[in-house]
Amino acid sequence: MFTGLVSELGSITTITRGESSAVFTIKAPQSVAGLSVGDSIAVNGVCLTATSLTADSFTADVMVQTLNLTSLSQVETGSQVNLELAAKMDMRMGGHIVQGHVDGVATVLQLAPGEKWAQFDITVPAELMKYVVAQGSITLDGVSLTVGSFEDGSNLVTVWLIPETLAKTNLGGKKPGDLVNVEVDILAKYVERLMSTGAHNAE
Repeated sequence: MFTGLVSELGSITTITRGESSAVFTIKAPQSVAGLSVGDSIAVNGVCLTATSLTADSFTADVMVQTLNLTSLSQVETGSQVNLELAAKMDMRMGGHIVQGHVDGVATVLQLAPGEKWAQFDITVPAELMKYVVAQGSITLDGVSLTVGSFEDGSNLVTVWLIPETLAKTNLGGKKPGDLVNVEVDILAKYVERLMSTGAHNAE
């Protein structure tokens, strides 16, 4: 489990592609200090497992299906990725509950700089819009954010990025047409399941 608070901006140093998977080597000196082989780590919001470590880097296997279904398909050597180690139960919950299980991929429409924050507009897959509420939580490329506004007709979701988020994550470098991983709030999915089950049982 994660919180959506990015702890380090890592850099892809090598990508070795195979038939059914790829191996990413990621330079991340801060994260490696708290990482062991077999530990989970969120890479752009995708829960991966560290398979080997050096003094400043780690490797992780990425299945082809994961590449096809997430924004990791756009990652290349030199790309910056958002990293977060798995949460500890004795830490403050600064973001929200993030599983690292990507629900879909959104497309960036614009990143419009402002005086104190930037407006970040994306289009979200239509089937995920039912989980989006104003002032609710949403995870984009592993970053816990608050929904500013949304439009169901166009599947448009707007969030506001503060300078801290722009400086410490890769969202500040996103351009129109780029992809970002989306994980909706797990609590919304539980509520949906409970309500549908209750309605079914009442029939």
